[in-house]
Amino acid sequence: MLEPSEPPVSQTGRVVDEIRRRMARRLLTDGDKLPSIRAFAKTMGVSPSTVVEAYDRLAAEGVIRSRPGSGFYAAGATPPLVLADAEQTRDREIDPLWVSRLSLDASPGMLRPGCGWLPADWMPNAAIRRALREEAKAGSRTLVEYGAARGSLDLRRHLARQFGAEGIAANPEQILLASTGTQAIDLLCRFFLRPGDKVLLDDPCYFNFRALLRAHHVDIVSVPYTRTGPDTALFAAAVERHRPRLYITNSAIHNPTGASLSAQTAHRVLTAAAAHGMTIIEDDIFGDFEAEFSPRLAALDGLVDVVRVGSFSKTLSASIRCGYIAARPEWIEGLIDLQVATNFGGPSPIAADLILHTLNNGSYRKHLAALRLRLSRCRKGVGASLESLGIVPWTVPRGGFFLWCRLPGHRDAAHVAKAAFRQGVVLAPGNVFSPSQTAADWMRFNVAQMDDPRIAVVLREALGQAGT
Repeated sequence: MLEPSEPPVSQTGRVVDEIRRRMARRLLTDGDKLPSIRAFAKTMGVSPSTVVEAYDRLAAEGVIRSRPGSGFYAAGATPPLVLADAEQTRDREIDPLWVSRLSLDASPGMLRPGCGWLPADWMPNAAIRRALREEAKAGSRTLVEYGAARGSLDLRRHLARQFGAEGIAANPEQILLASTGTQAIDLLCRFFLRPGDKVLLDDPCYFNFRALLRAHHVDIVSVPYTRTGPDTALFAAAVERHRPRLYITNSAIHNPTGASLSAQTAHRVLTAAAAHGMTIIEDDIFGDFEAEFSPRLAALDGLVDVVRVGSFSKTLSASIRCGYIAARPEWIEGLIDLQVATNFGGPSPIAADLILHTLNNGSYRKHLAALRLRLSRCRKGVGASLESLGIVPWTVPRGGFFLWCRLPGHRDAAHVAKAAFRQGVVLAPGNVFSPSQTAADWMRFNVAQMDDPRIAVVLREALGQAGT
């Protein structure tokens, strides 16, 4: 039996819905003037009389108000910012915010192969404890005062030396420390974007890029990601057509695919970006997992139109939070003011000192080398285990802890994740990462979180349920 279909939306209804949408996204707030009747009729492809009818309907509801001789204006309180819309709430298994909350709030007994961090016992805990002891001996000023506007000079000097080893010439004054890597990207979005701007993302991409951009009320344009970077032909066409303000990406050990950028792709990406004045934010949070550096956009560009961001949460500690931004000097100056306005200074000086102590400790390099070796073995072992279930990795990453895999028989990853969650396993289904929602039968696995044998059992059962 066929379900009754929804009645078609009238032309007037379309106009009403568009005004409501703009107000919900805060593109129109209390007191803002609405587009003129003729201009909006042209934008919407309707007659002026249709816009008049829509405006009259909204005015009757008190949503907008008329000022004779002046036009129509938004009225009433601006609705609170809600990042998850009704459609996403109905299918929260593929909502980036919901998956993040499941991973962050999971009880100790939950298994989390869908999360984005290493197990606690993989981290340099002994070195962190030594740093804590050293910090406890420091003067009281570090323990109780605000951080400097740019953040710790010593840590910025350390980062400048590290960038130099990668071929990125940056002095400490070109580096700004932020509270977290996510806050660094948020600062950059506040700095560059205005509501209604377009931002280019990879498809798939790190799901929190999508979640964060919702808060900035921008439109997302996406380009398919290949084993060597974004599809360069489609990338150039998207930049030409949409003129996005920003492109946000991981160049090294891309999240979620594990792929790394090739030199040829990097050159074409930079050429397309430069031709249309697009700024690139390169999130290098997984870069230290590479034994040998793959091409970096920031190094090839020289921090002219590319901004480097990162943090230490993946290799050192997700509890001691500190991110960074490296960019051209005039941008850093504007970002400092923005950070003072929103955070009153840089990250906690305690966090910066703890990170610097740990980075300067001779054990950190050994820790990274051991991590790379352990993860290499894990990727091979987990890859073989997944293949025995018919789950096929898309590529062999150069490093890191993610495997981007296709499920057998085009099974719906959201259904698999839902069935697994009922048995205490948090998974990350593909469409969480896909702006175009074209990764329904893909899933990201964290190989470092896959050692419990119960995960394979739950996966097998969940795949069976999704296939029925």
